[in-house]
Amino acid sequence: MMPDELAARETRGPARFILIACAVLVPLLAMNQLLNLQFFAGFVLIDARYLFLLASLLLPLVFLSVPASGASVQANPPWYDWICAMATFAILVWFAINAERGLSEGWEYSSPPTAKILAGILCLLVLEALRRTSGWPMTLIVGTLALYPVVAHIIPNPLRGFNHTFVNTIAYHVSSSESLFGIPMRAFAEIVIGFIVFGLALNYTGGGKFFNDLAFALVGRMRGGAAQVGIISSGLQGSISGSVISNVISSGVVTIPAMKRTGFRADYAGAVEAVASTGAVLMPPVMGSTAFVMASFLGMSYGQIALAATIPALLFYLALVIQVDAYSARLGLRGLKQSELPKLGEVMKEGWFYIPVFALLVFLLVFLQDEALAPFYATALLIAINQALPKHRMSWRKLGDLSVAVARGLAELVAILMAVGFIIGSLSMTGLAGTLANDLVYLAGGAPLVLLLMGAITSFIFGMGMTVTACYIFLAIVLAPPLVKAGLDPLAVHLFIMYWGMVSFITPPVALATFAAAPLAGASAMRIGLQSIRLGTAIYLVPFCFVLNPALLFKGDPFTVAISITAAFTGIIPMAAALQGYVLGIGLIPNSIAGWVSRLLLIAGGVLFAAPVPRLTGLPFATNLALAAGLVIAGLVLLSLVVRKSEQGRTTP
Repeated sequence: MMPDELAARETRGPARFILIACAVLVPLLAMNQLLNLQFFAGFVLIDARYLFLLASLLLPLVFLSVPASGASVQANPPWYDWICAMATFAILVWFAINAERGLSEGWEYSSPPTAKILAGILCLLVLEALRRTSGWPMTLIVGTLALYPVVAHIIPNPLRGFNHTFVNTIAYHVSSSESLFGIPMRAFAEIVIGFIVFGLALNYTGGGKFFNDLAFALVGRMRGGAAQVGIISSGLQGSISGSVISNVISSGVVTIPAMKRTGFRADYAGAVEAVASTGAVLMPPVMGSTAFVMASFLGMSYGQIALAATIPALLFYLALVIQVDAYSARLGLRGLKQSELPKLGEVMKEGWFYIPVFALLVFLLVFLQDEALAPFYATALLIAINQALPKHRMSWRKLGDLSVAVARGLAELVAILMAVGFIIGSLSMTGLAGTLANDLVYLAGGAPLVLLLMGAITSFIFGMGMTVTACYIFLAIVLAPPLVKAGLDPLAVHLFIMYWGMVSFITPPVALATFAAAPLAGASAMRIGLQSIRLGTAIYLVPFCFVLNPALLFKGDPFTVAISITAAFTGIIPMAAALQGYVLGIGLIPNSIAGWVSRLLLIAGGVLFAAPVPRLTGLPFATNLALAAGLVIAGLVLLSLVVRKSEQGRTTP
């Protein structure tokens, strides 16, 4: 979601009541479908009807909660927003009522005039909802691609496809199971809803404060402790919430001022929070909700996905921790005073009830593999315990605020996911989805590294302005097949595009996480973004390491896996230290020619340790490891000589 979400309309009166009602009805509708509770006796709720009803409860809320212009934020929606909301609701309900007829008569190819007219209006409303939640650039891209089937026959190869009339294209987008109500919406309806609800409930019951206090109690006294607190608390929160922006805000409001107070520059403090919050969505146990969508794509259990994602996420956070420690050592920054820190015992006493909630969530996810219902059960337990404790109990007003936040978060995500469906629908209509994989492999000349670079750039571009889940779903359909066809491991490929879809959150010019951190840090988003690139270097490199060496995802024989993981952790340490310019036990890397040579040797050796595979250098696995060790040792020896010579020069009279 865009930073404009912070300026969303403060709904009151009838609009607030509608949002609260929908926040209750949507989970009930989802659980009815997932558990087959048969709330609608005598009325068959086929999948298409379920999706139409779900959209009818959520998409209209975008017009009630997000103003048409950021400069015109009002407490109550104006008349034209009410008209848009009511029209959206009525059209979607009409399609829900006629869902069986549309299925039996094949409306995606031959729909009646009424359906075509309503489909055209609905497409315009979806694009307007997308504009409000994601801005004009994303809307223009999606709108253009939505009409691609109309001109597909005149587009040069390799993007030429079967063409369709304008009217038939619009009808297909609404009535087929491949476009607006295709894979993105189905993934949302089956998996994502519960995790959005759980993440928001966790935040409103004080989960953010608990994570922050826990991190302060554990590492607050370390060198650069305030920054290490930001890393840990953001990692814990973001894994659950799945939202980079809300993670930056909820954690950063505490950690960024603490970092500045202990000597960190404003732009560096903002960058630490932005990078840590971005990486958190890649961190098990929950990884937002994207891991569950990935599991459905790959036909794997959630446990397999989470296990595979563990080592890359730990490598990313280890690099970040080392860089922050090196920065703190360079500037002589200390940790926080004991008097400023909460005591661990008091923190656990205050937030003990989160432990059974997380235990239940992990048990349901890992052992029972009940991904769809696990967050609903965990949310129910969380709310029940929270309301049973007088000190933590939420008032009716705060429960209403939670409901409004749930409705707004779900509505904005629906608008984006339906819009992503436009692109997928266009590829499906024109037949391009089936040929694009072959075309991309052909353009890359069959070289996996070239294809990976093309994939990384594509993922970065589509990650701009999209939510993590929406970006992943689109790329998993369009980009993953050619990478797999090139001979790369499917699980590694899907994690690769997920990682690179996240890169845009910290990379200018978009860098949504840095824009969220900027007002908290009191520094420009661009300065924070430039710092984030250095701090987040691991997020750019780690995906190439595991996609070229799937042993980092526990793929392969135990010996190779053990050697690869050990080598990766060995390599990430000198690489991160060199990036920050300070090596523990040796000291500051000077800005001289010899200093830069030692820096480059450490970085090259570290990268080669992390991905010692023939595809990278053409050398055997063992030779690569030996070369990596030689580069790192050479870098350390050279740096030691340079530092010793520098110290002797300072002590000589």
